[in-house]
Amino acid sequence: MIKKNAFIAFEGTDGSGKSTQIALLANALEEAGIRVALTKEPTDADIGKLLRSYLKGERITDHRAIAPLFAADRLDHITAEGGILDLLSKGNTVLCDRYYLSSYAYQGLNCDIDWVIEVNRKARELARPDLHIFLDLPCEISMERVKNRGETEIFEQLEQQKRIRDNFYMLFEKLKDEENILIIDASRSPEEIAKEIRSKVLCTE
Repeated sequence: MIKKNAFIAFEGTDGSGKSTQIALLANALEEAGIRVALTKEPTDADIGKLLRSYLKGERITDHRAIAPLFAADRLDHITAEGGILDLLSKGNTVLCDRYYLSSYAYQGLNCDIDWVIEVNRKARELARPDLHIFLDLPCEISMERVKNRGETEIFEQLEQQKRIRDNFYMLFEKLKDEENILIIDASRSPEEIAKEIRSKVLCTE
């Protein structure tokens, strides 16, 4: 294990399989005797619910207003009772579905990325993940999955997803000396992907 009560964030474009891989890793960690807590962003708290209404297109506002809302939801997620710091302090390994790299990549489509990074500076100072796991899947495949899922959100369009993926890779280069990022080929079977993630996290290679 990279360390006890680690903080691991899963990232990827929409439809890349994060939920599946988080569940599989949680099972593997629990089988290894490691206590696990699962969480996600946007959260189910009030700010997160507001964000989801914007993402679904139920409310409309400027993207420069959405980016700070993500940062506010994240700070609440970090500091609230039952939040990230609280879970870590109780000895849990925390697996989070999306974190600040998603904000950089997604909000960076319509806002200056350096500004988005600065808006999230306090969150990064308070709770930097020990590991970011990026599930890389061709956008054509991920968008087909999203289409089959039914309801879509405002960023779930092929050309936007391609630009988001490009943003992720730009960020990986930009932040390579600051963040621990593991890129995983997500075009394989869920079992193959899970095996690689498990070997990296539990250091069984």
